[in-house]
Amino acid sequence: MPRRTAAAAALSVRPAPVTAALPDSQPRLRASADLGGEAASPLGMGGEAGSRTAAGCEGRVKSLGLVFEDERKGCYSSGETVAGHVLLEACKPVALRALRLEAQGRATAAASQVEYLNVRLSLREPAAGEGIVLLQPGKHEFPFRFQLPSEPLVTSFTGKYGSIQYCVRAVLERPRVPDQSVKRELQVVSHVDVNTPALLTPVLKTQEKMVGCWLFTSGPVSLSAKIERKGYCNGEAIPIYAEIENCSSRLIVPKAAIFQTQTYLGSGKTKTFRHMVANVRGNHIASGSTDIWNGKTLKIPPVTPSILDCCIIRVDYSLAVYIHIPGAKKLMLELPLVIGTIPYNGFGSRNSSIASQFSMDVSWLTLTLPEQPEAPPNYADVVSEEEFSRHIPPYPQPPDCEGEACYPMFACIHEFRFQPPPLYSEVDPHPGDIEETQPVSFIL
Repeated sequence: MPRRTAAAAALSVRPAPVTAALPDSQPRLRASADLGGEAASPLGMGGEAGSRTAAGCEGRVKSLGLVFEDERKGCYSSGETVAGHVLLEACKPVALRALRLEAQGRATAAASQVEYLNVRLSLREPAAGEGIVLLQPGKHEFPFRFQLPSEPLVTSFTGKYGSIQYCVRAVLERPRVPDQSVKRELQVVSHVDVNTPALLTPVLKTQEKMVGCWLFTSGPVSLSAKIERKGYCNGEAIPIYAEIENCSSRLIVPKAAIFQTQTYLGSGKTKTFRHMVANVRGNHIASGSTDIWNGKTLKIPPVTPSILDCCIIRVDYSLAVYIHIPGAKKLMLELPLVIGTIPYNGFGSRNSSIASQFSMDVSWLTLTLPEQPEAPPNYADVVSEEEFSRHIPPYPQPPDCEGEACYPMFACIHEFRFQPPPLYSEVDPHPGDIEETQPVSFIL
């Protein structure tokens, strides 16, 4: 199988040593391990971390722990920063060769593996020319920080025949003693936005089934089902629209369910595991009757989001609307479903609809506007000076007005005394009282 490495090569960082006692009055959620053992078991992100402490101080190290900076953060995604501290408590001076942090993530199905994360940080190591570092008795705190790859990471998942897991592990190397470590599980989610056009499209299917054998048929049972969109998130209620027509002689029962299908590709073989995660039941439908579901709801329980971007593990969902027919094989319609992480905002389809309407509304402009619009007629060409003078009221000039610098003063105009210019035409629709002796010509 192809192997993909999503993170960069191993990183080496030498932060300044931190030797600080931790206050006992402030409790922390952490993973800790007795250093007499090889390793601690994986721990969940949000729950109380287990701990084991040495009965004595024979190993000189009382405990080793790992705590995240934000223990309330449930999951991480691509490009985010993971930060925290490695906590070490020593009873006596401890000689160590190195203290490092490892972050790993891979998908595993049978003998096939795909790597998505591989980060190594050096938290403490000897100076050049020295073989060991001596830690004094007490509590020590070593901070760490690294960034997840910017390219999409596959969502964490544990299934029937495989898993996708991420973890952060602190490894302590000491002379003449096997490496000892403690690790925490890192929950990763690959966000799926249900507001994309492909997931906003409605899904509709129709099917009909004859009940009985070819010689003793009792009539058909028809089923039509529809959902408004393809993408939903955990906690949402899916409204189901369906029409069931029972033309058979039997009493039928309509049902709906959400199915999860896990597909594993490993060692040249394919394994599939399918199970129901939620269901709802309708009313009995008698012979010759019809039932309509006008938005019957089915709530999505907390499930893993759809995993569609892993080459060896795939998690799909479907909404099945089916009819249980006594004495016959059930009639089933399966509508594809995608469980996302970014909820529906209610604006995606509306905005696209408005945009399409706007483009249709303004398209007529390109068909009716001329390339060079014609100029309107001059007002002086259609209104004579005599007609203009008849509508000018006598306003006396101020006595101290001289020359062309004086004009009639108008404080405000309460009405418009002149009619708007007539429509462009060679025939005057409103001829004046005095006939013009000179013909009027228009220049086109």
